[in-house]
Amino acid sequence: MDLLRLRGIRIMALCGALPEEQQRPQPFELDVDISADLAVAGASDELSDTVDYGAVCAEVCEAVQSQRFTLLEAMAHKITQVCMACDERVMSVTVEVRKLRPPVPQPLATSAVCITRSRQ
Repeated sequence: MDLLRLRGIRIMALCGALPEEQQRPQPFELDVDISADLAVAGASDELSDTVDYGAVCAEVCEAVQSQRFTLLEAMAHKITQVCMACDERVMSVTVEVRKLRPPVPQPLATSAVCITRSRQ
């Protein structure tokens, strides 16, 4: 399988276990790897023969911004579902979600979850 890689998608969303994290959007950064056969698109040079990453980004942003999540794991899982639903050619998706301002007293740049989901 080939990989379509989307790096550094920035989004404001509601995600966290603390009450203030459920009330105030905070910044997240997403990386998405989509596994699909891209050979046809490589030969044809036609957008219709590949997974449209613009459409994937739009769907992911809409889904994440329209929901509240308690856990990064739940947000990452939702993103994988959205990516799989965008195009039947998507065979698997790996998503990393990074919280850019984790609410801990220690000096921590980011907290993150990385998950992979595949079609059955």
